[in-house]
Amino acid sequence: MKAASTPDPTAFDPVRLIEDHQAGVWRYLRALGCEPNLAEDLTQETFLAVLQRPFENYNAAATATYLRRTAFNALVSYQRRAKKVTTVENIDELNQQWDDWAGSDNGEELLDALRRCLMVLSDRARLALELRFRDRASRDAIASRLEMSEHGAKNLMQRAKKTLRECIESKLQ
Repeated sequence: MKAASTPDPTAFDPVRLIEDHQAGVWRYLRALGCEPNLAEDLTQETFLAVLQRPFENYNAAATATYLRRTAFNALVSYQRRAKKVTTVENIDELNQQWDDWAGSDNGEELLDALRRCLMVLSDRARLALELRFRDRASRDAIASRLEMSEHGAKNLMQRAKKTLRECIESKLQ
């Protein structure tokens, strides 16, 4: 195992870098508030910027941090060019929370836990959450689709989210 301060230039593989970190960079940009298409564009810009300079591969955590910083800078540059002013308060706190949440696998373990836990829900509860978060349906539309009151749909989704949260937390311990 290499020391954290010693780069291994022979281990650098651009394809592997992109495969290992693309999803994490994209998710990070989404967490910063980017729309999906913008996050995709900025993710590409991030990797282009990194690959145009000499790159020293220390370890996965250092690489992920470097890529997030580069992605953040790409977002700031985009906002300046577009004359948009969007502040991200407490970027250091957000980065720490991202590290805690996503871990070294860019959030894949968490997503796997979510997929497993979704199977615990009833079909109605899963459908309600899919309509809300995938299709962005209103509570009224969800209630209509499930043939229940709007209040009933709200309660169903609240219970389903609580069940998911508890299930995911238990799987990650």
